[in-house]
Amino acid sequence: MDLVIGPLDLPAHVDEALAVQAVAFGLGPDEVAVRRQIVLRHMTHNGARAYGATTPEGRLVGFVYGMPNDRTHWWSTVVEPYLRAQRNELWLDDSFVITELHVHPAYQNRGAGRALITTITDSAAEPRSILSAIDIESPARALYRSLGYQDLARRVLFPSAPRPYAVMGAPLPLLRG
Repeated sequence: MDLVIGPLDLPAHVDEALAVQAVAFGLGPDEVAVRRQIVLRHMTHNGARAYGATTPEGRLVGFVYGMPNDRTHWWSTVVEPYLRAQRNELWLDDSFVITELHVHPAYQNRGAGRALITTITDSAAEPRSILSAIDIESPARALYRSLGYQDLARRVLFPSAPRPYAVMGAPLPLLRG
């Protein structure tokens, strides 16, 4: 892999990161504007941190950010009933949440996503990690499974999201492949 993985001052590079997310996730300008405010708010939470994948020339081509889970945060309040229905609600405690992980399509399948998620979780004090992903068989879900994540709840509906999500969890440290 010819990319450098390292800590990212996400608030200072939010527009670069969201440009990657827009391409990787197919977001329009209005969605990017909303997500910009969300990212900036998330990064004020205690324990929030981010890592980036940059080219040797310094171009940001991937990023991950997350934080220790807090049951009062919006994401937790949405997923909690789905997890409870599967008797997995305790995953919301003592977990590090992967809030976003995106790699520019031109740089996917090179190990950047794996390096980003393992780097951020390696420094987590929590014994496990949770995340949500679109509930389809995708390269992202395959990556998460290869790292030890398993489905905790499926067909999770977020307000205004057009597709259902799966909530996945893994013990830390993540598996190495």
